[in-house]
Amino acid sequence: MTPRALLTLALGDFRYRARRPAYAMTLLAAVGLGALAVPAVGTRWSVLNLGDYRGVYNSAYVGWSTALAGALWLTLAGFYVVRGAVARDESTGVGRLLATTPLRSTAYLAAKFLGNLAVLGSMAAALAGTALVLQLTRGESTDVDPVALLTPYLLVTLPLLAVTAGAALLVETVPGLRGGLGNALWFFVALAVALGGQSPTAPLGGLGVRPFVASMRDALVARNVDLSDAEFSLGLTSRAHPLQTVQWNGMGVDPTFAADRLLLVLVAVLLALLPAFWFHRFDPSRGAAPLRLTDPAPEPLAAPVPHRPAPPYTALTPLPQAAVVPGRTFGRLLAGEVRILLQGLPRWCWLLLAALVLPALVLPYPAGTRGVLLLAWLLPLLLWSRLGTQREEYGVDTLLGAYPAPRGRVLAEWAAGVVLSALTGAGPAVRIVLAADWPMLASWVGGALFVPALGLALGLVSRSHRLFQMLYPPLWYLVLNGTAALDFMGVVRRHGHLAGPGPLAVTALTAALLAVALVADSARRTVRR
Repeated sequence: MTPRALLTLALGDFRYRARRPAYAMTLLAAVGLGALAVPAVGTRWSVLNLGDYRGVYNSAYVGWSTALAGALWLTLAGFYVVRGAVARDESTGVGRLLATTPLRSTAYLAAKFLGNLAVLGSMAAALAGTALVLQLTRGESTDVDPVALLTPYLLVTLPLLAVTAGAALLVETVPGLRGGLGNALWFFVALAVALGGQSPTAPLGGLGVRPFVASMRDALVARNVDLSDAEFSLGLTSRAHPLQTVQWNGMGVDPTFAADRLLLVLVAVLLALLPAFWFHRFDPSRGAAPLRLTDPAPEPLAAPVPHRPAPPYTALTPLPQAAVVPGRTFGRLLAGEVRILLQGLPRWCWLLLAALVLPALVLPYPAGTRGVLLLAWLLPLLLWSRLGTQREEYGVDTLLGAYPAPRGRVLAEWAAGVVLSALTGAGPAVRIVLAADWPMLASWVGGALFVPALGLALGLVSRSHRLFQMLYPPLWYLVLNGTAALDFMGVVRRHGHLAGPGPLAVTALTAALLAVALVADSARRTVRR
């Protein structure tokens, strides 16, 4: 395959991805993250600091701040944007066409890797442009140094994005990881990279913070600043007072660090090309012996039927509204939605969920109960992500269009998710009732209503499992780390009282999400008519 053909295939993949809603949403989030990484002067929160200090907002500091923050976000969210290239070729039939060409598996994987990297690189480029705008608007330094601004993107962000692009391709070609399990697994991989990558001993430079922190320390020590108790922080934190500033004009490129980042890119390439050992480019002859020319042709069982193209879409006549008996019909519909939601669930999953009941009852209250509830409402992640997407996935929207009460169908799908929340959280709920902790029980109810509403709204808007699988784990992790403002299940407490928004606020947000789901479903049905 010529380099030109390779680039053409990668460019086509990039153009397709750039038109998807997930690309726009992740790109906007990256731009917003840049604004968080360079907060307004005098703000009492920060994303990047060394003790009580930050650098003056010049090109060097703004470049490193946004590059590190972008590396964290795009490594996590970008994975969900770029994965799916191989599955799309398989589902659309493009893969069968490629199997008839002399294209090698390594060339195909290389093109997909370049397409993934182009998508993620374009997001990093948008973030770099945002960094330039932020430097000028924050007003602390208007002297633009393009080299100092872009160098951290080359040394920090792009190598990590290359690993993300290669890992997405690897996960997609490994049996068992192609679906939601791979999506869920990546969150914890990215979390381990985010936490362990900040260590000075992280392999291949980790996140790339080591030279930045060392240079910042040298700049502060030169100004006789006591750094004995100062710690480096990368993440959104609230401060009692605004950070003090220090003039930091960047640093030279450490050859050892640069070599480590090149090795990281090489690791990314190896991850992308590794599936060539088992991925056979959609060639059906690899799964069964091909038909030999000397074999007799099979005799037809019947006369051939002339090909008639199917109509593009057939609108079914809706059933009369009188055919729906409100209470009884909704009950049957709910039972059917529950069966659909839980279909294919292995027996060991039920055993695992049942095993959570005993710890919820015997562990100390309330800490033990809250811990079990957090675990119980993480395990059904892949099931909640089905909400709002299965009708599109299995192509039954046309049949469902004949249902005379579409709002009832949407609400029944959400109620099935609520049933799942209640089943998985039953053990903690019993313990809460035994402790007569009614505020906690109200929060439990609010969380049980909220999570499926979030899954349904995201599923109907995006028509994909991935958006929920991308957003819910970080939300859950922030609650685990005590972020009270996002506590949707009432597990964060201060001085024995609920510190979160409260069950009424969570219920109001649930109602808003259901409204979004109903509007999205109505808009989709209007487009089809």
